[in-house]
Amino acid sequence: MIRIGLIREGKIPADNRVALTPAQCKWILKNSSDVQVIVQSSPDRCFSDREYLSAGAEIKEDMSDCDILFGIKEVPVSQLISGKTYLFFSHTKKKQPQNQKLLRAIIDKKITLIDYECLEHEDGQRIIGFGFFAGVVGAHNGMMAYGNRTGLFKLDRVYKQRSFRELIHNYFGLRLPNVKIAVTGSGRVAHGILEIMNLMGIHEVEPDEYLKRRFSYPVYTQLKGSDLYKRKAKGKYSRIEFHEHPEKYESLFLPYTTQTDILMNGVYWDKNVPRLFEKEAVQAENFIIQTIADITDDANGSVPVNVGDQTIENPVYGIDKVTLEKTAPYLPNSIDVMAVGNLPNELPRDASRYFGEQLIKHILEDLVGNGSAIIERATMVKEGELTKEFEYLREYAEGS
Repeated sequence: MIRIGLIREGKIPADNRVALTPAQCKWILKNSSDVQVIVQSSPDRCFSDREYLSAGAEIKEDMSDCDILFGIKEVPVSQLISGKTYLFFSHTKKKQPQNQKLLRAIIDKKITLIDYECLEHEDGQRIIGFGFFAGVVGAHNGMMAYGNRTGLFKLDRVYKQRSFRELIHNYFGLRLPNVKIAVTGSGRVAHGILEIMNLMGIHEVEPDEYLKRRFSYPVYTQLKGSDLYKRKAKGKYSRIEFHEHPEKYESLFLPYTTQTDILMNGVYWDKNVPRLFEKEAVQAENFIIQTIADITDDANGSVPVNVGDQTIENPVYGIDKVTLEKTAPYLPNSIDVMAVGNLPNELPRDASRYFGEQLIKHILEDLVGNGSAIIERATMVKEGELTKEFEYLREYAEGS
């Protein structure tokens, strides 16, 4: 018998998303005679303990009998149980300094860590994540911020809606100005952004046409890898080479800064990937972007004027175009930046349902069975030892 545990979120503020919904737990129990589901009681989840009980799950405080533990955000060091297998977003693969002690503790406690972020198909495509709903919420918030700045339209907050379906009703009869929106990226985040663009009735145009003229109606253009980057030497773009050697590339985005009112950023970034533009570019007179929704949200990353996270309650801040200092939002000489690290928490039940579907479809059977190459590649630590793929984290994990 395999005992799966859904742990309570310990990181503060507590995340309200879950890896598996009550309905998904019920399906697992019905279809897997050798699996039990134990749920640690939580006041913060978007689904109540009662809903899990009704689905047939057991509610317990002590999770030490479980074989596999599912969380969402980083587990506090004090709450880690030695010798267990954990799945959660550890945010350690980029050597994030705030989580160095977490990785150290995982190794010391002989834990096996399978990181959701590392679950990928052979070609590197992510299998599981909340990116689609990050895109949905981020795009809505970006449009809301532009409406607040200009006073031309008004959108309510996403978290006040009970569901994605209810959110859509906000867009009926919405009249938008002839705004120009650049959407960057081609993954799940970008798909979520495009969903909102289309639901709002914003027309898609090709990048070359977008750069040439204004339109009498709202438009967006989607900028994928080959639109955003070129090889420094030969000017071409190869997706495979770009992902392996991004330092050989430079950004092509600067011309769009003179034609774009709203930037919806959905590109993956790490320290070797070229930024879309450099911070000083915003000081130019022809830099006309007024609102940036940095949905992938890397401080000083692809959007260098992202100076850090805001909260769901207060998602937007300003950056003064002259001093480049952080200001209140919506000031005359500032650019508004929407940067929030847990956007899907605004639609937690929908986001959790989507996440759990991917987990069941692609991972669960192998996880409780004989494993798979996908799970092996995503295992950062196995019984307290860094795996070969993640050996590069050794100095980071040891704190040196």
